[in-house]
Amino acid sequence: MHDEDTSFSQFDPRTSHSLSLGACPACQSRRIKSREFGKQAGATIGAIAGAASGLAGALSGAVTGEDVGRYLGNNAPSMPLGVVAGAVVGALSGGIAGCTVGASLGEAVDASILRNRCCLDCGHRFSVSRA
Repeated sequence: MHDEDTSFSQFDPRTSHSLSLGACPACQSRRIKSREFGKQAGATIGAIAGAASGLAGALSGAVTGEDVGRYLGNNAPSMPLGVVAGAVVGALSGGIAGCTVGASLGEAVDASILRNRCCLDCGHRFSVSRA
């Protein structure tokens, strides 16, 4: 049974996970959030690596396709446009995949290694020790 005077003041929809993160050592507020350094770094590195990999794969496939087209006698003037379009699509799809994987790995690093937190009330930054 819930007490009628109990409010949801500790629940903030922007940081609904804050109750599981503990309390601020400076002001004892429960409105804290993860600083997510690992997630941000992982997403950035993953996007760059994925875009480079996707671009390299697309260019390799485009060169092979161009060679096959020449062998078959298809010297269409739009072939360079197809090569560029394929490279752009490959870089974009590789970047998206790399960003997703990098963010997931970075999130795991945040949760298990870095454990950096920031208080939303007083701005204090701290690291939570492992239980």
